[in-house]
Amino acid sequence: MTNTILELKDVRKQFGKTEIIRGVDLAVNSGERLAVIGPNGAGKSTLFHLISGRLPISSGQIWFDGKQIDDQNAQQIYRSGLSRSFQITNLFHRQSVYENILSACMWSKGYRYTFWQHISQLRPLHERAQEVLELIGLESRRDIAVNLLTYAEQRTLEIGIAVAGGSSTILLDEPTAGMSRGESDAAIELIKTVTINKTLLMVEHDMGVVFGLADRVAVVVYGQVIACDTPENIRSNVSVQEAYLGVSKDQQKEVKDGVA
Repeated sequence: MTNTILELKDVRKQFGKTEIIRGVDLAVNSGERLAVIGPNGAGKSTLFHLISGRLPISSGQIWFDGKQIDDQNAQQIYRSGLSRSFQITNLFHRQSVYENILSACMWSKGYRYTFWQHISQLRPLHERAQEVLELIGLESRRDIAVNLLTYAEQRTLEIGIAVAGGSSTILLDEPTAGMSRGESDAAIELIKTVTINKTLLMVEHDMGVVFGLADRVAVVVYGQVIACDTPENIRSNVSVQEAYLGVSKDQQKEVKDGVA
């Protein structure tokens, strides 16, 4: 019997009179890796903003770990065990790699920007920050300012920040965006490592990453989930090919019959 950790029930989001998310129902099982794919403008990042509390929903319900969270703010949701990274790097660029990780650890425990005056009393958080640095392979860059890291290293640090607080469920928004093939392959292995015994929900355009990581794939088109299934079934789904890949049913038949 599956255990649902995150569930969206008829979730909708309007900006003015324009409905961006149009009645999304989605259940994410505890311990699985679920990828959300779809064309540009489909509403994928907006959906992540709703789940993580950065935007309020217009209607519907969002449940996490048995509790309704759509009335909570981003920090409350983060402290309940759900954390996320962003499509565009969202780091403290003048701070060191270590300070960025430590900040994430502290925020997960309720500390705010006055925390530095108490830093000598926070040994367990320092130990956790060091553990995360080693986990993501950036211990040699510990004291380097973030703005001196390579782009791939910054994306790696983003993943580290997402897991630093010990959240049980991780949301990653295009974690390999802008990476080379080799960097993407390394990111896949890192994500597999840091999400062991955790739940992963990610937005990703790179199909190699999606099929290399996901247990299931949800396809979002025009603010609706049109399919959610295994990667193999999504690959062969006629509706997905037509709506997401731009391949008509007639073209699919031609390919199948050997005409195209």
